[in-house]
Amino acid sequence: MRILVTGGFGFLGQVVVQTLITSNYIARVIVRPGKDIHQLPWQDPRVEIVEADLVDLPENSAIMQGVDGVIHLAASKSSDFETAYRNTISATKNLLSIMERSQVWRLIGISSFSVYDYDGISQGHCLNETISLDRRPELRDVYARTKIIQETLFHQFSNLPQSAVTILRPGMIYGPGYLWNTCQGVSVGPAWLLIGPSAQMPLTYVENCAEAIVASLTSEDSIGKTVNIVDDDLPTRQSYTEALIQGGTWQPKVIAISWDVVYCLAQIVWSTHQTLLKSRGHLPGLMMPARLNARLKPLTYSNAQAKAVLHWQPQYTWQEALARCFAASSR
Repeated sequence: MRILVTGGFGFLGQVVVQTLITSNYIARVIVRPGKDIHQLPWQDPRVEIVEADLVDLPENSAIMQGVDGVIHLAASKSSDFETAYRNTISATKNLLSIMERSQVWRLIGISSFSVYDYDGISQGHCLNETISLDRRPELRDVYARTKIIQETLFHQFSNLPQSAVTILRPGMIYGPGYLWNTCQGVSVGPAWLLIGPSAQMPLTYVENCAEAIVASLTSEDSIGKTVNIVDDDLPTRQSYTEALIQGGTWQPKVIAISWDVVYCLAQIVWSTHQTLLKSRGHLPGLMMPARLNARLKPLTYSNAQAKAVLHWQPQYTWQEALARCFAASSR
């Protein structure tokens, strides 16, 4: 089978492509013009590199020739809305239009935990696939807003009679070079503010996540489903942070702060900003309750749906994954 991969040059994309070729697929990888293709990690005849901008591809493009399915990973992380809209929304619209014209119907659309309505979830609740999309995306950051629109496009494509769509929502993807993250706290100079230290982290190790994505290609049970991707036995923010410090090279001063304290402070700052300052000036994300909830509200997470419909089991525990990351960084 030949699988078209967008976003294949990214952190997750490179591992997805490696997993595809290990699983005896042919991977056709779209790389945006200007990338140094000589730096690509795959030296394998089963990888076909195509330099193209998804937005500019004509509808009669031959990009889908011989393709059996598409893994759509590409999405912008720009904080500029116009840039993000172009490279996430416009790119997705054009890709899906070309798929329809070419009659390529199998789509693995990669979404994100960022799309959920975190204001509507009670603290301690299990975030699963039944939770609705955020109903006030204008309060969220650019990435969340564009991913919500992108997922809506996936759903529209799934309504076509012959389509076979699986939407995957990975949690916080981590791996070599991507260990400290925003669902854990925030760095302030030499310190790390660990917010809500006892809360669970929605982690998925990049290799586990890639295997789930590739497993979805042949799972008929996943067609028409939206599936969260997180690993087993998720750590607390405190235990994960302690493991990073013990095995890594950065040794920040960790300052643990109660979630309730930070949330109350954010509510006060936000209310003052809205009423007295009339929304003038820019607030940091941690002081905007909608964004704070999306990043750090203490919740629990389940991968039951992923295991049931993808027939997938995370290969590595978080402790094993960190050991692999530390070993990779020492080479």
